[in-house]
Amino acid sequence: MRILALDTTMTSCSVALLNKTEEFTSIEHCPHQHTQYILPLIQDILQKGKLSIQELDFLAFASGPGNFSGIRICLSITQGLSLGADIPLIAISTLQIIAQAAWRHQSAQRILVAIHAHIGKIYWAEYQRSRNGDWIGKNTESLLTPEEILTRMNHLTGRWTCVGTGWLVYSQLIKNNHLELEITKITTPHAKDILPLAKKKIYLKSTILARNAKPSYLRNNIC
Repeated sequence: MRILALDTTMTSCSVALLNKTEEFTSIEHCPHQHTQYILPLIQDILQKGKLSIQELDFLAFASGPGNFSGIRICLSITQGLSLGADIPLIAISTLQIIAQAAWRHQSAQRILVAIHAHIGKIYWAEYQRSRNGDWIGKNTESLLTPEEILTRMNHLTGRWTCVGTGWLVYSQLIKNNHLELEITKITTPHAKDILPLAKKKIYLKSTILARNAKPSYLRNNIC
């Protein structure tokens, strides 16, 4: 299986390549400069993996939420590569990618994802990992105020691992609740964490055509 994964939804550009059993990854911190970095990163990682675009089986991408222009860049580049080489796509939520990073770094299984949305609100998700490695919680992805999140947290119990930039910006989320929270340094997504999520979707036959790929802004999904 050969998968190329891309993310430009926040302040970094990252790419990851799976070539059968070998993985290659690269990341650049480049706020507002995604268009300058992403294509060279793709070219470089394909050279390292000794593959061409035409030899890929799947293209996976971070679909958002996150930075508006970054989401559009990731989507448009992935669609362009897909159309040019007739490769099926796999869309992965940015929030789920960051949750996967918490599992990769410290085997965390109950994750609270909070991403600063720069509009007095937070991109939010509550993810729990099942015994078979699936992430449960896609339906909790929302755009919420800090007050709405505190209300949500009042209905949770036990220990949770916290990832994302929202915990740094809104310290009241940490102080004003009854939960046992572990605050991590994981704040942004990495394409490396797209690969295991993409493999799950491939197994479930949840690929899409380029023309059906859509961004996830969560702007109209407030609960």
